[in-house]
Amino acid sequence: MNKFFGTGVALVTPFNADKSVDVVGLERLVKFQISNGINYLIVLGTTGEPATLTTEEKELVKNTIITANNGALPLVLGIGGNNTAAVVKAMKDTDLSDFDAVLSVSPYYNRPTQEGIYQHFMAVSKACPKPVIIYNVPSRTGSNIAVDTVVRLANDSKNIIGVKEAAGSMVQAMALIQNTPSDFLVISGDDAIALPMTLAGGAGVISVIGQGLPKKFAKLIDLGLQNDAKNSFTLQYQILDSIDLIFCEGNPTGIKAMLQQLNICSDEVRLPLVKASADLHRKIETFIKNYK
Repeated sequence: MNKFFGTGVALVTPFNADKSVDVVGLERLVKFQISNGINYLIVLGTTGEPATLTTEEKELVKNTIITANNGALPLVLGIGGNNTAAVVKAMKDTDLSDFDAVLSVSPYYNRPTQEGIYQHFMAVSKACPKPVIIYNVPSRTGSNIAVDTVVRLANDSKNIIGVKEAAGSMVQAMALIQNTPSDFLVISGDDAIALPMTLAGGAGVISVIGQGLPKKFAKLIDLGLQNDAKNSFTLQYQILDSIDLIFCEGNPTGIKAMLQQLNICSDEVRLPLVKASADLHRKIETFIKNYK
């Protein structure tokens, strides 16, 4: 699964002023990633606001990305939820022919036990015709996937190839790297600690900031994979402030503000999210000016 080493990007869904999907902006965003060193793309992950998209809009987003990508980068499709039967059905019913893997978030809101999480992902992995990357993001789901549970899944399902780990704990990340099989991918889901995780033996990152600053962020992760701590941290410190900025008013509010200032797409989001404040826009503008 070398195609998932390095920097993956969780793409936003650009909107027009009337809140319709901005197909031209999405095409521009995809091409911006391809031309600036990104390794793979996540389609309809949390950052893409899929919870606010209709079924027809999701198909439009998928088809637009597939066409714009034109086979250049591996594609990963987000399919997850807190109804195991519904997720299993989606895995079976969705045309995954253009996708290389599926990213599936841990069940949210229900707050299942570790055994419930294990059984959920075993059912999902058996139903999915493509490799599965599980997604641990306790700040959104309300429950953490314990290291022991990930290790069980890694050993018991050949179809679960990795974890996007976004618990924000380097201790947990290192335990995952230490205890999972050597070919299991431990991918950072947290931009701020993606480099330390990579240097510790992780496979890289599924990033948000990467789509705004793709060239330099992909480079620092590549240097991390080469165990070049000195040069990779030099780049990390140039980018670090921007990571705080894009998340301080929520995701993808901040990254869309940055993408607007880079003339990629607008900063429009859908309720219950709201657009970035004028103050945040000013701070991001200052960062970009100094960054360049």
